[in-house]
Amino acid sequence: MPKSDNQKLKLLYIRDYLERNSDDRHPVGAQDLINMLGRHGIACERKSIYSDIRALQDFGIDILNRRGANGGYYIASRNFELPELKLLIDAVQSSRFLTEKKSRELIRKLCKECNRYDESLMHRDVVIDRRVKSMNETIYYNVDTIQEAISRGVQITFRYFDWGIDGQRRYRDRDYQASPYGLCQDNENCYLLAHSPRHGVTHYRVDRMTDIVLTKEQRVPCPELTGPRLVEHANQLFQMYSGDRASVKLCFHHSLTNVVIDRFGHDVMLIPDGEDHFTFLVDVAVSPMFLSWVIGFGDKAKIVYPQQVVDACRELAQTAIGQHAAPQTEPN
Repeated sequence: MPKSDNQKLKLLYIRDYLERNSDDRHPVGAQDLINMLGRHGIACERKSIYSDIRALQDFGIDILNRRGANGGYYIASRNFELPELKLLIDAVQSSRFLTEKKSRELIRKLCKECNRYDESLMHRDVVIDRRVKSMNETIYYNVDTIQEAISRGVQITFRYFDWGIDGQRRYRDRDYQASPYGLCQDNENCYLLAHSPRHGVTHYRVDRMTDIVLTKEQRVPCPELTGPRLVEHANQLFQMYSGDRASVKLCFHHSLTNVVIDRFGHDVMLIPDGEDHFTFLVDVAVSPMFLSWVIGFGDKAKIVYPQQVVDACRELAQTAIGQHAAPQTEPN
């Protein structure tokens, strides 16, 4: 490469070196930069390093100079602060809908946003629990394809599968077509909210969708999934299990206040009921998952009304008790 072309890359080399090798604990001296440039075939003097640093500062890069012994230049602020990167990495680690492979790829890219000293610490702290990870490697691209369809306002076709007890995919016996309106997360899973010709307003687990194709057909108009009503619908789909929607009044012990706010948000109105309990009203899809959630808190939670939901909860609890109480025959 001609020398003039190398000179054109000089500022880029300096910026990259400072981003990867400097912080307030590890400043980089002018001679270190001269040596680095020399390895790239760029000869320069100390005076030109000073002018290059000023040019990078004028461009908006936050480079500071520590004077004295062990002094030098360092990047003082970056696109992401270290706590922000750790927060993003934690989110990737815990995300169920990202596969283990994609999680590691994203974490590796995030780690490149910090210097090499912090990067080594970040890699050391990364632990990915394989048990909670999706097995669908295409989910990352599914989300991108769905977002494009939503942006363009067109329908999509796709295949949908269930997991068999042998751990293999069992594809349903037809192709699906839907009008996508939004993506949301619930219980660490990603769901598509859409209008289906068969079921009307419905939802699909994105990690169980494959072969997604954008069609040329415009989305079916769906007021229930437009604007603020999209968020309302997502909030009503408790745990993303289907069921008849109802306004349900519950009574919980004070010790479960955090649980209720985490699940239903700060907008839910908690009304004191005696010294140790409170009641609240929520709109939910009454499903076995919702009822099981209430049952799981034992005598600290109960459904007050409507009566049909109270009865359904009692029946589910009695069925579960009956199953576990039945005598088991030892295999021969």
